[in-house]
Amino acid sequence: MIKSLYDAVKTDRPKLAPIRVWGAYALLDEYKGNDSVNELTALVALVRRVCGLDDKIAPYAETVRRNFQTWILKRHSGAGQKFDDEQMDWLRMVRDHIATSIHIERDDLDMAPFDANGGLGKVYQIFGESMDTVLNEMNEALAA
Repeated sequence: MIKSLYDAVKTDRPKLAPIRVWGAYALLDEYKGNDSVNELTALVALVRRVCGLDDKIAPYAETVRRNFQTWILKRHSGAGQKFDDEQMDWLRMVRDHIATSIHIERDDLDMAPFDANGGLGKVYQIFGESMDTVLNEMNEALAA
């Protein structure tokens, strides 16, 4: 739905490109950090701000990083699966992918940067049967 909204805004009102509107909100909110990475993630940040999910505009990547920390802390604080160093390296790559692409799917794991590290096969090797569950949890938790 976000991609459809993005396409409609770009086609119908190019002067309202998400990066421009994001910049306007950054001025209004007196945001002093890094700009949004791309128009798609700028649009997500705008939707979050306008809908009241966020009090101030911020790059979507910041939201994803914050949500990632919360998700990892919850996973490691309970009796559930604790991730080892190799798994954490992969989870950080997935986090970074979600921060720029909003979502991750199995097929994404055979593209850069995942393919240079073994791709889908390697992810399955280190996460086993829980791979799809972990990816689904991350998609849900990081975008929240």
